[in-house]
Amino acid sequence: VQLVESGGGLVQAGGSLSLSCVFSGGTFTIYAMGWFLQAPGKEREFVAAISRSGGSIAYADSVKGRFTISRDNAKNTVYLRMNSLKPEDTAVYSCAADLRTSDRAPSYPSAYNYWGQGTQVTVSS
Repeated sequence: VQLVESGGGLVQAGGSLSLSCVFSGGTFTIYAMGWFLQAPGKEREFVAAISRSGGSIAYADSVKGRFTISRDNAKNTVYLRMNSLKPEDTAVYSCAADLRTSDRAPSYPSAYNYWGQGTQVTVSS
């Protein structure tokens, strides 16, 4: 399985960005997908997750109401739409894939089997 993120960049506070993660090398529809961030010198943090069917979605409290996760199973792609960005959102954002039999959206990194390389998001004040 390979995951390739894109869409990161530099944006002013209050702006928006859309991240994409393309999945290949497996059957996308049997994987839950998640987005995580890691800021310099800090631990990896959960951002959002979506179940295999898209019927179960979870968000970190810090992004609720601002970020939206979605998936297109026909395109093997998961998206993260980020609105009202803040300087504290600055980090490397990575997508991850979790092979599981249930239709859940886990929020802990250890649940995920595969990780992308990440894309940098920088929000200026």
